[in-house]
Amino acid sequence: MTTHRPDTPLPHIEFDGRPATEEDLRIPVLYGYGHFTAMQVRDGRVRGLGLHLARLHAANRELFDLPVDGDRVRELIRHALDGAGLRDASVRVNAYLPPGATRTTLMVTVREPAVMSAEARSLMSVPYVRTAPHIKRPGEFGQTYYGIRAGRAGFDEALLTAPGGVVTEGAITNIGFWDGSSVVWPGAPALAGITMTLLEQGLERAGRPSARRPVTLEGPDEVGRYRAAFVCNSQGIAPVRRIDRTAFAVDGELMGMLGAVYDGTPEDAV
Repeated sequence: MTTHRPDTPLPHIEFDGRPATEEDLRIPVLYGYGHFTAMQVRDGRVRGLGLHLARLHAANRELFDLPVDGDRVRELIRHALDGAGLRDASVRVNAYLPPGATRTTLMVTVREPAVMSAEARSLMSVPYVRTAPHIKRPGEFGQTYYGIRAGRAGFDEALLTAPGGVVTEGAITNIGFWDGSSVVWPGAPALAGITMTLLEQGLERAGRPSARRPVTLEGPDEVGRYRAAFVCNSQGIAPVRRIDRTAFAVDGELMGMLGAVYDGTPEDAV
């Protein structure tokens, strides 16, 4: 959960195309079982919009056995952007099914746009595996808990690991490694982030296909065997400078390649 400073504008929130009421806001507070997707909108356009819509539909089918109409989602996002008076924005679409409801409630949140800092990040490994990690959902206590602990220990983010020190994902990012010739994503259950997926697709088109292999904190597949690492999410891509005590050099050529691949991804009008 984000804590707003007094000078931070509150988000614009709509439920099913109308400004949120007190009754509406009780839904995420009291019935938090749901899912969401988060995206960056620039001039009314989004990279990987189709992937966001597919994510919402698949998760809604799994959780509620109901579809989510992509055209409806796009209409609600456009309406919320107009209501917030923004063309560039951070947008989240949350889906809930309150008790007794037969149609999914869609909450659209609009904030000022955000960009990930390009500064190299430090990650603290933690023993935590999300339930149903393929679903992006709100209220993840473990991620927040370990993220706060990582910050208190002087790190930028927590790195989630399965038993045996198997690397899965960052608390709010995907992580990738560079072996000098290709990008390697941890071959473990994790959320397939939209930015990660766009990078995979773009690298394939560029003739630099990435791979998924086991990555561990120690042993033959340990993180220290890689030349560089990076994290990514909807806000961008950033290099990793260390995981626990393992240091990584910032590979400018790698980051340039990833940036070019991402920037070359077509944008879709909402």
